[in-house]
Amino acid sequence: MGDTPFGFNRSSDDDDGDNKPNDPFGMGFGLPGTPGGGDMRQFADMLHQFADMLGGMGAGGSGPVNWEMVRNIARHLVVEAGDPSVVDAERRQIVDALRLADLWLDEGTTLPAGIRSPKAWSRSEWLEETLPVWEKVVDPIAARMTEAMGGAMGGPDNIPPEMAAMAGPLIGMVRQMAGAMVAGQAGQALGELAKEIIGSADVGLPLAPEGVGALLPAGVAAFADGLEIPTDEVRLYLALREAAHQRLFAHVPWLRPALLSAVGDYARGISVDLSGLEEKISGLDLSNPQAIQEALGGGEIQLTPEETPEQKLALSRLETLLALVEGWVGVAVAAAAANRLPSADRLAEAIRRRRATGGPAEHTFAALVGLELRPRRLREAEALWQSVTALKGVDGRDALWSHPDLMPTADDLENPDAFLHSTGDEFDLSQLEGLPPAEDQGGDKGDEPGPA
Repeated sequence: MGDTPFGFNRSSDDDDGDNKPNDPFGMGFGLPGTPGGGDMRQFADMLHQFADMLGGMGAGGSGPVNWEMVRNIARHLVVEAGDPSVVDAERRQIVDALRLADLWLDEGTTLPAGIRSPKAWSRSEWLEETLPVWEKVVDPIAARMTEAMGGAMGGPDNIPPEMAAMAGPLIGMVRQMAGAMVAGQAGQALGELAKEIIGSADVGLPLAPEGVGALLPAGVAAFADGLEIPTDEVRLYLALREAAHQRLFAHVPWLRPALLSAVGDYARGISVDLSGLEEKISGLDLSNPQAIQEALGGGEIQLTPEETPEQKLALSRLETLLALVEGWVGVAVAAAAANRLPSADRLAEAIRRRRATGGPAEHTFAALVGLELRPRRLREAEALWQSVTALKGVDGRDALWSHPDLMPTADDLENPDAFLHSTGDEFDLSQLEGLPPAEDQGGDKGDEPGPA
């Protein structure tokens, strides 16, 4: 795990007895005046000030996060770092490379081309085009944070009757504040990620709209810098990787929803540590909205995965899926690049090194869900796909993608011989009989790929 803006280390001291009777929301919030909670007019004025403050922060929206705020923060960082528009010559180079890559891949996979619309994106265009998917990735964790902050304010039993009518709006505002905090952190993370991205499939998730494959000329140039390999060759190799990813995303109907649901399942299993925040705002004067903003905006909310069987299964499912995707892409690209790109092996090693060192892109994505999305079993997955290809051929290898129940499991990556011998030398399509349609498998709650 890398360091993230959300942080880690869950506190388990939930019942420490620190809450006082005159703290109406159970977190040391005490209004001046009366033991029951203070002056009601002052409390009402405070609510109005708090609402005005949230409006100024951009809080609001139908979901837990204001994505317009995320967009504005990320775009500001991208523009500040420099984001030149893609010129026609660069666009032609990228489009031609993606089209040629698909022609080469046709010879080494049965999956058809997945790119109907090849694109060359600037960093700002990458942000705009991928934001809808990032929303699906980030919203589950934002929901956890807002739920925790609202719950920390206390339930109805902890609220004096004279404050009950106003407690609801206050708790709602605190939840809005949590959403604004997540928006700020997500905007920062995506803005930093945009500076490092090469193509739409860099992080292993289907971020681009369906049918779109894209490379960023600025990202290609940055990756090529220092490799001492012709830029045209680097561009073609990266185009092969992008096109291979898009074949899976386009023609394995269960894969796209399975990847996104795996991220969501992992995020929903993250616990929220409010101990630092509670300490910071203990005794805070609620009549001072600026003080509340400073207290809630100090990065005191921390996340950590729950050590439960469900959470461990979600993590294994996500890592296995990512490893299988990246491993297959590596094998398909190696076959397509052989005898065509002289520096293919060096470029493959550069990709592995980039992932292993955990550059800014990997670390920033970790910040969004509290997980470092680098498949730790990548080498094992690639070796397994190579063995499957040697044993069953390209047709048999790619047929495994036809249903999630046919896919290797995490155990199979550790013991590939068992998987190879369990299926025999010939792939039998009769294994598909009686299985539910693959399209219905993508959103399954817990099972990782492979047989039950």
